[in-house]
Amino acid sequence: MKMKRLQYPNGLRGKLLKLTGPIFLETLLILTLGVVDTLMLSHYSDNAVAAAGVVNQLLNMVFLLFNVTAVGTSVMCALYFGAKDTKSFTQVVGVSLLFNSVIGIIISLLLTFGGKQMLVWMDIRPNLMPMAVTYMQIVGGFGFFQAISFTVSAVLRAANKPNYAMQVTFLINIFNIIGNYSLIYGHFGFPEMGIQGAAISTSVCRGLGMLFLFFVLFKRLIHRMPLAYFRPFPFDKLRDVLKVGMPSAAEQISYDAAQVCVVYFINMLGNEVLTARVYIMNIVIIGYIFSLAMASATSVCTGNLVGAGKKQAAYILSWYAWRRSLMITFVASMGVYLCGRFLLGCFTENESIIEIAMSALLIDVFLEHGRATVLMFLFCLRSVGDVVVPVLIEIVCMWVFAVSFGYFMGIALGLGLAGIWVGLALDESSRGVVLALRWRTQKWKQRNLIR
Repeated sequence: MKMKRLQYPNGLRGKLLKLTGPIFLETLLILTLGVVDTLMLSHYSDNAVAAAGVVNQLLNMVFLLFNVTAVGTSVMCALYFGAKDTKSFTQVVGVSLLFNSVIGIIISLLLTFGGKQMLVWMDIRPNLMPMAVTYMQIVGGFGFFQAISFTVSAVLRAANKPNYAMQVTFLINIFNIIGNYSLIYGHFGFPEMGIQGAAISTSVCRGLGMLFLFFVLFKRLIHRMPLAYFRPFPFDKLRDVLKVGMPSAAEQISYDAAQVCVVYFINMLGNEVLTARVYIMNIVIIGYIFSLAMASATSVCTGNLVGAGKKQAAYILSWYAWRRSLMITFVASMGVYLCGRFLLGCFTENESIIEIAMSALLIDVFLEHGRATVLMFLFCLRSVGDVVVPVLIEIVCMWVFAVSFGYFMGIALGLGLAGIWVGLALDESSRGVVLALRWRTQKWKQRNLIR
């Protein structure tokens, strides 16, 4: 069936693009927050960059626990929004906020008092340990801000209002730049605090972002949350959220655990290679950010359409979005490679680090195509509740290729960062093929998440 045979093809494409734009900008601004921290720290100390990079890898893995509800919330809200079930929509928002708030506070306490032990397990170099511990305790200690923000942002996207989250993120970026400039280098009467200043600025800005998102949620989307909706407590809604969110979070936790192993291997290669990896991760976002936004927008459209009973329209739209995503990804990732030396030069003048990074950037062109496919079909499968089988297959692929093959190529064969990147590229490509084939079977059409 061709797209033009659908009842409202232009409306579908228009809605997809309307959602993609704000999500793209929001994602860009979120990732820019980390890039700005890295860029401003790079002019302070390469060791500070390496310490913050290792800590952020660990925090990203831990913060993925917040996605247990954030992912499930996004899926269930999109379905209920499409079905125009206001009561169920509100119930999902309420139980998700409560659950993620409690989880966020518990995890923040664990990171504050147990973060140092996690860094010891990572075998981080002694000269990086004091800076890493400081960054971990401050940013991790206020991680509950991120837990709540994830949930509210997921709700706004599911309700086709991603522009508000984008505007909040823009403001936070401005505040973070000012905060970093003041606290890292010691301006406007503040002392020079280095990595501690970057951590304080990041945490304060995340707190402000949470408050702004709360204001938008209750001002623009949910004007009232009647207690009657939660008497008795809607445990069935929480169960539905966790049913989708837990397998999805397990996949992401496994992915980040695999990435932590990869970072451990890179750490074995020395500080220069570790720093090169941090710089690479901050510039390759240019290559996949559009595909991430397109996948997020497609998942929202898919959820809305399936909730409205239009499953075939959702299926057709996904393939249209995937083709567009691959086109943009190729242009962007190739552009990153061709401009690689210039972009790396914005972070460091160390020619050895630049050479190490350039060898991996060429391989990253292939990696990004696999990642674009993974994101598109993983998000689509999540949006219809088909998560268990794809997650199991994905976990096998990432540990076989990213970890085992990456170690073999990078460490055993001595190919360094380039060899490890080959393993990462094979991981993304294999998972992309598996997920695309799973979506193509259309077995998900037999599922009904909402009653």
